[in-house]
Amino acid sequence: MTNPGRDLPSHIPGLRRYARALTGDGSRADDLVQDTLERALVKLHLWRPGSNLRAWLFTLMHNIFINQLRSQPAGASAGSGDEVAEVAVRATQSDWLEVSDLQAALLRLPEEQREVLLLVGLEQMSYEETADVLGIPIGTVMSRLSRARERLRGLLAGAAAVTMLKVVK
Repeated sequence: MTNPGRDLPSHIPGLRRYARALTGDGSRADDLVQDTLERALVKLHLWRPGSNLRAWLFTLMHNIFINQLRSQPAGASAGSGDEVAEVAVRATQSDWLEVSDLQAALLRLPEEQREVLLLVGLEQMSYEETADVLGIPIGTVMSRLSRARERLRGLLAGAAAVTMLKVVK
């Protein structure tokens, strides 16, 4: 049987990516990862052996992030949109601008859409894993993902508000 405490370090890169994308700020992301790992170590006895440790850690992070958002004063935002993800190698100015535009567009997505998009797109989680992490039905994951992708396309294309809904009969 594996020791989940020893497996925690292998999940840190994924937790950092998700935290950085959620917060838009490296310092806040590091704090979120630290809070998540601290809670995981304290609550490790609640983890069910045989279940997905990665999904459990992302669920902890999601819950901590939501609690932090709720505790913020009214009007405060998760990210100002001014923060830009650092690129490991900036080959050209246009690459940096594209990353900057993507980061700004991600931060403009509603929280629930951004969370689903990041878990499925960035962390390569299945719809089922994402539903478990967020505590929502799979159908909700699919609809939020569809809306997030459509809105992100519109934001990157320069559209101010993207609300193209299809009429279903």
